[in-house]
Amino acid sequence: MGVLVILFLGFMIGVVFVNVARTNSVKPIIIATIAGLGIGLAFACIRVVPAGYVGIVDFFGHVSQEPLKSGINFVNPLARVIVLSARTQEDKETMSVPSKEGLNVSLDVSILYRLDASKAVEVYKTIGPNYQNVMLVPQYRAAARGVTVAHEAKALYTSEREMLAQAIDDSLANLIGGRGVIIERVLLRAITLPPTVSNAIEQKLKAEQDAERMKFVLQRETQEAERKRIEASGIRDAQEIIAQSLSSQYLHYLWINTLNENPNVIYVATEANMPMFRSVNPDEQLARRKPLLSKESVEQK
Repeated sequence: MGVLVILFLGFMIGVVFVNVARTNSVKPIIIATIAGLGIGLAFACIRVVPAGYVGIVDFFGHVSQEPLKSGINFVNPLARVIVLSARTQEDKETMSVPSKEGLNVSLDVSILYRLDASKAVEVYKTIGPNYQNVMLVPQYRAAARGVTVAHEAKALYTSEREMLAQAIDDSLANLIGGRGVIIERVLLRAITLPPTVSNAIEQKLKAEQDAERMKFVLQRETQEAERKRIEASGIRDAQEIIAQSLSSQYLHYLWINTLNENPNVIYVATEANMPMFRSVNPDEQLARRKPLLSKESVEQK
């Protein structure tokens, strides 16, 4: 940008001198040319760095040790400013990783990272502006494979996956620690196991659920059996108490209550003067009646 501005100013100066040679009016044109050149150089020195970014000043291979902060900065108009993002970025990868059993597992990983602004110059000088593909991606691929090869495939399918993500994070921190890239978090988004392993794990989980359900059923039946034993014990105690207090007066009392509650119940006296109850169903009594002789049968007689 600065080089283009200077070339444009040089072109304008050449035009001015051509006009001077034609008009022989030197002084006003020289003053205007100097003023325009000064204004052009002032604008060429201004560089704007967006928010969340840092600027690296590269003057023909000489890199300034101090990165430019966000906002307006004044630099050499001939210098080149490389803008690097210091915001949190995400990189997604789908990779095939080995397990402890030697199986290949498809792993979808996301990594959240950001550039350390204080080490942006060092990253630019030692790695370059494309530091993500040069250093970060290969390193966390290697870290993921190094962690999964020490665990069984089923560990990737259970709650241990969070532990694996933390192990990948720790391994990656050891590999690129101090290089100017800060790893915020490693996320395991999706895990695809081989069909045979996936079916075996699902069958095992189903068997464990069936076993837990059977334990619940046995516990419920045990409690039901205990309830019935307690109920039978209560009935036995009640019968013993009733047998001890059973008398003819109590039976007459039951007979009176039964007559009050159901008028279809009749009382039949026995030789021992003990009440015997019988329920009378009017429909049944009507059905047992003998039919009356018809008029035709009487006449035949």
